[in-house]
Parts: sequence; C-alpha cells; structure tokens
Amino acid sequence: MIDLAQQRLGSKVVYSTDEFFAKANRINKMEEPVFIPNKFDGHGKWMDGWETRRKRSKGHDYLIIRFGKQGKISKIDIDTSHFNGNHPSFASIEACYSKKKIPQRDIKWKTILLKKKINPNSHNIFSVKGSSIFTHVKLNIFPDGGVARLRLFGEISVHKKMYGNKLINLSSLLNGASIIACNNEHFGKAENILAPGKGKNMGDGWETRRSRGKNFDWIIFKCVKGKINNFEIDTHHFKGNYPDMCSIQASYINEKKTNKFIIKNSKKWKLLLNKSKLKPHKKHLFKNKLMKNNEVNYVRINIFPDGGISRVRIFGIAK
Repeated sequence: MIDLAQQRLGSKVVYSTDEFFAKANRINKMEEPVFIPNKFDGHGKWMDGWETRRKRSKGHDYLIIRFGKQGKISKIDIDTSHFNGNHPSFASIEACYSKKKIPQRDIKWKTILLKKKINPNSHNIFSVKGSSIFTHVKLNIFPDGGVARLRLFGEISVHKKMYGNKLINLSSLLNGASIIACNNEHFGKAENILAPGKGKNMGDGWETRRSRGKNFDWIIFKCVKGKINNFEIDTHHFKGNYPDMCSIQASYINEKKTNKFIIKNSKKWKLLLNKSKLKPHKKHLFKNKLMKNNEVNYVRINIFPDGGISRVRIFGIAK
C-alpha cells in the first residue's frame, strides 16, 4: 500500500478550522516529524505537524485533504509523535468523492473511522473496511490539539483508458505502481524509487545497508500491466554507495496471487536485463531486448552487492 495523502502525489490540505500553533499543511509531509527543543515562533512552541489553539467554544477542529490521486483506503495512521499533553483526546475520519477542490456543503461524507481515543506521542493505527474510491478525507479532532502526520494507506484507482496508446512510465506511483517487497531498506524507503521527478538527495531513494559475504539485495514492485519499450536505472546522488551491478527480472502474475507466492517465485522470472555494470550519480538507459513481446505487471530488481538507487523508470504501452 502507499500513502494516498502524501504530498508528492499532489495531495493537499484544502481547508482547516484552525492552525494557530502549527500549519495544517505539515500534516501530510513525507518526512518523519522532528522535535526541535528550543525552536519557538510568534505563536509559541514550533511543532512539526498541525496544531490548533485551545478551544474555548463548542464544537471541534477538523481539516480536509484532497487526494492528488483518487483511491481506496485500507489503513490509517494518526501519528502524534512529539505531541504529548497537546494531542487530541479523540479523532474520527470521514471521506467522500467530489470533483470540487473543497467538497460542496451538501456532499455525503462517509465515516471510515468512528470516534477513537488517541494516544500521545504514538502511531495510532486503524484498519478500514470497504472498497469505495475517495477523493477527499476529513480528519476530525476532539476537541482540539495537534497531530504530527496523517497517513492514509491504500491503492490508487486507475483505469487503462487513462493511458491510451501513449508511452508511459509503467513504474510510476502516479500511475498506480506499488512496492510488493524488498529484502532491506535501511537508509532509504523502497517506495522512493517509484516516485515522480528527480531524487532530491540520497534520502529520497532506496538504499540498503552494507552487505557482507555473498548476499545481494533485491526489490519487487507491481507496475501497470504493459509491454516494455525501454527503462532507466538512475543512481543520482549515489556516488560512493551505488550498486556495482544490477539485473532485472519481470513477469505477468495473476492478480489473485498472494505476495508470498510472488516473492517465492520471483527468482525464476525471465531476465529483462542481464547483470550489468552501474556507475555513480548517473542515469543508465537500456532498451528492452530480452522481453519485447511479453506483457508484464511485476518487476524484480537485483543489486550487487548492495547500495542505493534513486529512481527506476520502466517505459511502455499499457495493456
């Protein structure tokens, strides 16, 4: 699953009742929240999240996030890291489907999380049932307080007709690609390699710990089903810690197969790229010579022996 609320997908806070102590648009930042002990601003203690003033009237505070990409929500993380004594007592979440930037007043909101007790300085994790597609979510906090991050994990809703016959990045998060598994992501999250745009720094890529012995690292992701034309392995920013070599495998797997099945059988997939030498801080371009006529929806990248990759881009025609 990916965080549908994250800013790099284009998701934005479009409304909040109050943001006196800390701006609402910090709540869906990708970076983990930080605490800076001696940092204050004109309104008081600076906090890395959304924080409202102490409520002195009836009602409660809330904000609305508009997704950059509509999708289905399966899991919620109301992260109150560093908020202790100034966290909300309770929270609930509603969601809706609307083509407006801010949903119209008569829109029907669906409650996807009933009013729940919220713990301080914690990841408050909840599961969501249902398969509805949403464009907006409303986080209600009772009565007031601060939340560091709101993560809404799920799947982007896409349709093939969105792509047409154009060459697209089959491995882009924006097109619905998602990480299935990796053996290690010690220094950088696996999801970063599917992100749009150029990596900002080494932290904005996938980087494994230094391996010892004969081991190698790997990552598996689901992509848009299609025929591959060409692909890129981008080691931007990775200069002394790029992989020495890499190989790529791909396959078409029935959607009903479990992740456990996919991981177990991935070693047997056909080679899309034979073991090839990589260079530091460079975009490596390859043509598909081994699987020209194959439709694929899963890709496995092996790096030898370890290191970091900024982005992977698999270009092809969606099928």
